[in-house]
Amino acid sequence: MSYSNIYFIGIGGIGMSAIARYYKFKGCNVSGYDRTRTELTDRLEAEGISVHFEDRPELIPADKDNTLVVYTPAIPEDFGELRFAIDRGYRVIKRSRILGEITAGQVCLAVAGTHGKTTTSTLVAHILTESGVGCSAFLGGISKNYGTNMLCDHSRTVVVEADEFDRSFHQLHPAISAITAMDADHLDIYGDHAHVIEAFKIYASQVSETIILKLGLPIRKDEVTARIYTYHRDDPRADIHGSNIRLQSDGHYVFDLVYPGGVLSDIKVGALGMVNVENSIAAAGICLCHGVDAQKIKHAIGSFEGARRRLDLHFNAGGMTYIDDYAHHPEELHSAISSVREIYPGRKLTGIFQPHLFTRTRDFAPEFAKSLSLLDKLILLDIYPAREEPIKGVSSEIIFKDVTCPEMVLLDKEALMDYMQEEKVDVLMTLGAGNIDQFIEPLTLMLQNRLK
Repeated sequence: MSYSNIYFIGIGGIGMSAIARYYKFKGCNVSGYDRTRTELTDRLEAEGISVHFEDRPELIPADKDNTLVVYTPAIPEDFGELRFAIDRGYRVIKRSRILGEITAGQVCLAVAGTHGKTTTSTLVAHILTESGVGCSAFLGGISKNYGTNMLCDHSRTVVVEADEFDRSFHQLHPAISAITAMDADHLDIYGDHAHVIEAFKIYASQVSETIILKLGLPIRKDEVTARIYTYHRDDPRADIHGSNIRLQSDGHYVFDLVYPGGVLSDIKVGALGMVNVENSIAAAGICLCHGVDAQKIKHAIGSFEGARRRLDLHFNAGGMTYIDDYAHHPEELHSAISSVREIYPGRKLTGIFQPHLFTRTRDFAPEFAKSLSLLDKLILLDIYPAREEPIKGVSSEIIFKDVTCPEMVLLDKEALMDYMQEEKVDVLMTLGAGNIDQFIEPLTLMLQNRLK
């Protein structure tokens, strides 16, 4: 059934806002609620989508037979607008369900994995757009090439980020999917790593044509109906892999792509970091299987600027460098910090990290400490709670006590900018998935002012 009105409870989230933009493109009347005004909600309003910031059930369109209500799992069950919509008989569904309905009947290209999926899916969408093949895309971050998390096209191809949170990806049935990683995460939902792996195996069984699988991940060919091609950054045992990888003086990598159809030489990676060599290989694998011309893939990887908050370079002048990254899992921190170390060897690397969620901090405190110990200096902030209530005995201190880097300080978020005014910066990183992004602009401005 089609609806004239689509109402979003939690419209300002990165995934929800992409779906809102899609329905606006399709000509629907789109509106919704979010808790706080952000740059993203401002952009939605500028695009003609009505957004409000108070719990006001009367703003849900009155015509319930012509209105679909979509909500994010971050919304509490007793939230007034949600209760109103359910009690009055509106059709009310989760974000993951609507994404499954949108992609059904289209050619779905997906990227799943506990990390790497945002950049890789954004690159897949860029390759398809740049090559002229075309796609719509629902992205988990803001593409720096296009300035949005939603690409709209009349093509039957749709690119999505297959999110394991809340088992959302079980609503998807892609034709082709990459699976980048299956690390333990979201243990508040899954309980243990074994259940995370089980969830990925269920997802993999729903892929109809081809899986581009990171070499070594525990999915066997007899567990799926799709054919499997393995990929790896540089392991020649993988069906698709990089070789002759070299770092150029401008900080970008160049590599040769070895795949079942031949070798694609001298691919320059437009996005920074060794991690984006691997992301490029996964994205290329999807696009090759989708029939995109190899030379067009090479060109698009070179023009790819990345996604915001993924090794995002904000300042690089006067002997000072500042990079922001969304890393919020120990493996992501290890990857981001190691990538920056390789680009800027021999320089002092300072990281400001804001842990995300009490449960994740509790479940991975030793692993966080190990990854953060790769820094020369750590500035550790308080935990960003997001959807969670505090847990007794869980604070940033349980990470801090095991960090071994040469310099370290535990700091309240409110004291950060005063502290940084006195801090000598060589290479600086902000890291985390909470509201640490509110410091990007002031930190960049601070560094600019030091050049005056």
